[in-house]
Amino acid sequence: MPQLTTIPSPSFELVHHTLDNGLRVVLAPDRSAPVVGVAVLYDVGIRSEPEGRTGFAHLFEHLMFQGSANLEKLEHFRYVQSSGGTFNGSTHFDYTNYFEALPSNALERGLFLEADRMHSPRITAENLANQLDVVKNEIRVNVMNRPYGGFPWIYLPAVLFDTFANSHNGYGGFEDLESATVEDAADFFDTYYAPANAVLAVGGDLDADETMALIEKHFASVTKRPAPLRPSFAEPPLTAERRSTHDDAHAPIPAVAIGYRNPDPVGSLQEHLAHVLLAVVLSDGDASRLQRRLVQRDHLVTDIGAYLGEFGDPFDERDPTAFTITAHYPQAESLEAILRAIDEELQRIADNGLEDGELDRVRTRLLSVMFRELDAVISRTLEFAKFELIYGRAEMIAELPQRLLAVTDDEIRRAAAGLTPNRRAVLELIAGGAR
Repeated sequence: MPQLTTIPSPSFELVHHTLDNGLRVVLAPDRSAPVVGVAVLYDVGIRSEPEGRTGFAHLFEHLMFQGSANLEKLEHFRYVQSSGGTFNGSTHFDYTNYFEALPSNALERGLFLEADRMHSPRITAENLANQLDVVKNEIRVNVMNRPYGGFPWIYLPAVLFDTFANSHNGYGGFEDLESATVEDAADFFDTYYAPANAVLAVGGDLDADETMALIEKHFASVTKRPAPLRPSFAEPPLTAERRSTHDDAHAPIPAVAIGYRNPDPVGSLQEHLAHVLLAVVLSDGDASRLQRRLVQRDHLVTDIGAYLGEFGDPFDERDPTAFTITAHYPQAESLEAILRAIDEELQRIADNGLEDGELDRVRTRLLSVMFRELDAVISRTLEFAKFELIYGRAEMIAELPQRLLAVTDDEIRRAAAGLTPNRRAVLELIAGGAR
């Protein structure tokens, strides 16, 4: 089967601007539907939390919805919803985002709302106590009282990485959360929520010049503050296997998470893309290597998946990021057989490369998913903001198809050859729910 030589790439009109206070702006006009997306990404996430303040980045995200300079609590919600829009925010390892999807006639409203909380969120003892209770309840529901809650993203980093920044619990421990003060929150805002530490992306049904004038109107008056210097969080590959266990009283069957420290997604992009494609080769779809071997042939596991990034987005993090393989299996004594089978499949790729047409098939599958995720205006706007923040170039979204086309069979072989037992961390989940 001949190898692909060309691949369709999306095209976007992008306009860049930086305000005097340092806020980076990306506009992406698309007049095909009367909808706009507004996304603000701050260059602060779980890795930025100081010791003794685990979960603080996520707690602060909640605080940012509790009123701002000119808005009382819940007014942000009412303004968006009364316009027929939706909104949310989320905390990641390297950034925190806030966003709205709105009818295009409500664009200025969305910009005002984001600018108002960039000016000054309402950080009070009452709001902090209220959101502390909300976050603690979220942890109880999503982690403590749910089968496989937080597995593996909360627990695997502690086995895979060494530094506090990379290994601690991003949801936070109750003791750390309860000791957070209003002064901590104010310092966190002053340090990390400066306009120079953020990217604003606006996409959809907009005129670039008119939108830029509105952005200047609402954001230019936000006080200029220096962006904090981001340290390197990089860690070298492991040289010896690490193992640990996690008891889950609610899980009905055992599970395992296997993690490898992956090449730098930004500084070693070509290597990173080879690992991205390797993950698809291993587990995406019924024809993938690990599905055929461990699910269909050997019946060792009920499901298995391979992905990059703690939350499954391979372009969500800077160095370091993790290559993770997870599986659920009915028999606890099967773990060693599962690990051997995974090692054998990786070695088979390292020794023999891919089957005829396999690389084209998985590349096409990956790109179809990526293109589909760009359909919605808000999803596309968030991607522009993310790539501008992490990679410094929102345009990379349109370049990824050709960059993936340039990945060779030999590069995927080398990626597989690097995932050896001495470079992995194995977290075994011990199930107690069936007892």
